[in-house]
Amino acid sequence: MSSPTAADTGLMPAQTPTALPSPASLRGAALAAAARGEPLVVMTTLPGCPYCDLVRNHHLLPMRKAGEVHAVQLNIRDRSSNLQGFHGDITTPAEQAKAWKARFAPTVLFFGPDGQELAERLVGVAVPDFYGEYLGARLVEARRKLGK
Repeated sequence: MSSPTAADTGLMPAQTPTALPSPASLRGAALAAAARGEPLVVMTTLPGCPYCDLVRNHHLLPMRKAGEVHAVQLNIRDRSSNLQGFHGDITTPAEQAKAWKARFAPTVLFFGPDGQELAERLVGVAVPDFYGEYLGARLVEARRKLGK
């Protein structure tokens, strides 16, 4: 059996080894996550944001590489890329972040397959030493709501 392609999972390849993939389709990414019994974790980001780098490089990327989380990122200033929403609508990452009222970077959101938020968002990085615990608690809550 072959590995799924980017089109199968609704993801575009990561631009650099230190980037999370940016989804072409939130619906596709959420369905791929749900097929594994996981929530879709979406981090809003900005280029050059040191707090985004901290969350991505010290938490989400290692967890993704270990198969512990299905995480993607959206650049909240990207007004040129097409993004399919959870219900098939076409938007941009910037417009989607605005619709979610996720104006701060990083904001980490936890979604079910139909686009419902499953846990409280993590907005910014108030206490870096405890971020892993906050992230872990949100993942437990999101997984519980998915029935995992």
